[in-house]
Amino acid sequence: MNNLLSITSNATNRIKKILSNAPEGIDSVVIGVDKSGCSGYSYKLDFGNSSDLKNFEIIYQDGAKVLIDPKATMFLLGAVMDYREDKLASRFIFDNPNEKSSCGCGESFSL
Repeated sequence: MNNLLSITSNATNRIKKILSNAPEGIDSVVIGVDKSGCSGYSYKLDFGNSSDLKNFEIIYQDGAKVLIDPKATMFLLGAVMDYREDKLASRFIFDNPNEKSSCGCGESFSL
């Protein structure tokens, strides 16, 4: 699926580093969306093995493999995944045009 999710070079580099230290059999990062948080939904990242996960969208980017949970597809359409670091935190950030609002701490969003 085209334009499902764009991944920045910072995020790609971080994913490759995470996967290089992942447990045996892990070849990808899985992105999902769960109903939680004070705004309604939150992004969920986990390790994955692409041979075990069927019907997931696969994004290959510069040696990084990302799987998109089919239930998260409609939430992520057109989003950009980035990885940012500052003096106090480092984390994956989603710039998502589908979000209507997010909570003050940035951990959850609503559509």
